Amino acid sequence: MKNRIKVLRAEHNMTQEMLAQLIGVTRNTIISIEKDKYCPSMKIGFRIARVFGVGIEEVFAYEEEKDGFVCDDE
Repeated sequence: MKNRIKVLRAEHNMTQEMLAQLIGVTRNTIISIEKDKYCPSMKIGFRIARVFGVGIEEVFAYEEEKDGFVCDDE
């Protein structure tokens, strides 16, 4: 799942640490999400969108790979 978190943070002059504190996760979680290494829960996704005052679809874009899904919910 691709995301625009880094761009949105820059637009809002926000550090990874600041965003992490606002949504109740660690900075490492934000780093992992930004690098597409971790798929956040819907709850975290909506919290992130709310912080930036945008819809969740403006933060995240779902993509499918030819061999399956980018984001595995297991």
